[in-house]
Amino acid sequence: MTRPLDAGTVRRWCRLSLDALGRAREDIDAINVYPVADGDTGTNLYLTMESAARAVEAAGAGDPDVAETLRAMAHGALIGARGNSGTILAQLLRGMAVELGPVGDAVTAGDLRRALRTAADSAYRAVAHPVEGTMLTVAAAAARAAEAAGGGAAETVTAACEGAREALAGTPDRLPVLARAGVVDAGGSGLLTVLEALDVAVSGGAPTPGRGTRHRPAGSAGAHPPLRPGARPLLTDAGPAGERPAACAPADTGPGPAFEVIYLLDADDAVVPELRDRLDRMGDSLVVVGGDGLWHLHLHTDEPGAAVEAGIRVGRPHRIRIAHLPSADTGTVPEGEAAAETGPARAVVAVLPGDGLAELCREAGAVPLTASADEPPSVGELAAALRAAGAPEVVLLPNDTALWHPAAAAAQEARRAGIRVSVIPTRSPVQGLAALAVHAPERRFDEDVVAMTSAAGATRFGELGTAEAESWTSAGVCRAGAVLGLIDGDVVVFGDDHLRIAAEVLDRMLSGGGELVTLVTGAGVPGGLADRLEEYLRSRHPGVDTVRYEGRQGSPLLIGVE
Repeated sequence: MTRPLDAGTVRRWCRLSLDALGRAREDIDAINVYPVADGDTGTNLYLTMESAARAVEAAGAGDPDVAETLRAMAHGALIGARGNSGTILAQLLRGMAVELGPVGDAVTAGDLRRALRTAADSAYRAVAHPVEGTMLTVAAAAARAAEAAGGGAAETVTAACEGAREALAGTPDRLPVLARAGVVDAGGSGLLTVLEALDVAVSGGAPTPGRGTRHRPAGSAGAHPPLRPGARPLLTDAGPAGERPAACAPADTGPGPAFEVIYLLDADDAVVPELRDRLDRMGDSLVVVGGDGLWHLHLHTDEPGAAVEAGIRVGRPHRIRIAHLPSADTGTVPEGEAAAETGPARAVVAVLPGDGLAELCREAGAVPLTASADEPPSVGELAAALRAAGAPEVVLLPNDTALWHPAAAAAQEARRAGIRVSVIPTRSPVQGLAALAVHAPERRFDEDVVAMTSAAGATRFGELGTAEAESWTSAGVCRAGAVLGLIDGDVVVFGDDHLRIAAEVLDRMLSGGGELVTLVTGAGVPGGLADRLEEYLRSRHPGVDTVRYEGRQGSPLLIGVE
């Protein structure tokens, strides 16, 4: 069912975009050849959207309208923007927020068309030297297709997606470096992912598997969209309001500046044009976005110090990030070289939901990162934990399906610092414990990762939970407050008695065999439940060994069967 473009729809759009970019991140990274072939466009877009999503969630407590929610989304993207593509995405979101600012909650299809046009135009203005065949081209095509569409908001967004999809397929015709590499533009591919998420949010449908994830290089399985031999450029009048900027001749890539400089700047809007001119003379890929006293600047340059000093002259730079750009001469930091020589050769970082589990992890020699389901760690926190481990090789155990995408992005961040990282896709803390039990740092890194992955995969996991509201589950409709029994993340039984539900979960998990049962008690576990379950296992499953730990996590009980 079609949804109105209200605050709830924007929040859903934000969540869907983050999830879709998480799925597509590696594919987008793989086709990143312009403006610098540093393989991080997908990661940068994901990190930018993660910041936007956190801002939207924080703003949701005040019951904002659609304009306020969009402003929060745009502001979060602005302060967390990464790379060229993330900075442009932040400006696209800001353009939409500015256009819809006076509208309140009564957003019409016409308002949405104007918002998409304003977004595209403002993005072109933010880039010092716009180049066609990039995400700017895709944004302009989306706006133009939306303007030509009839119908309501859903039809408008669907048309925008179609226009963006066709423009993306034509990007190699406009940018020779893409044609030579046999790929479409990475930034444009990410923008299409975000627009497709908006289409799903407005249409009210469920995300379609594969939508927004077909970003592999042309010619490989699942390429999105495929390159057409001999295809001609789709657009003939791309740019703000259909006008091609004078500096839009496609550029070729070669040896370029050595550093990427990014910072936020508190400065009066009136001083920004002069600052743009000064920075433009220092390098390339200059993008300046923002307004109302807060700006985000992105530049590739050989003079990183001078670029920061230029900001100091006119305002207050903060959140300054300076990174080496890969080149034929320097490449990236070799894996392992950035770690401290005196630190451990290998470390394991595990995300855990309780301080008891964290203590257990620490005793086993791993580095715990305690987090709750209500406050999951960000990519930045995960990356910081990987760096803080102080080892050239690190294994990351996310222990939650919802953390797989952030964990993968954090690993990419750590690899840029020269750390060798492997993420084992653990779905529960008990799988993490099983992986940690076979960890052997004296083995080769790959062999250790394979052994830990195998141990985690051989561990089924169960859990007791509590229904927060009356809801439909795979076991039927349960009332609020019911005890839920879950196996591998799915509700299989519910009722009123913790012991009965836990016993039934154990029986089902052990029906296919098992040698070891792990019981991890949480903060809300009923007194004596673990003792009674051990007695039950001795009587009903005498051949099974049992171990128990006090995890002090939010869930009353976690169960593992190996």
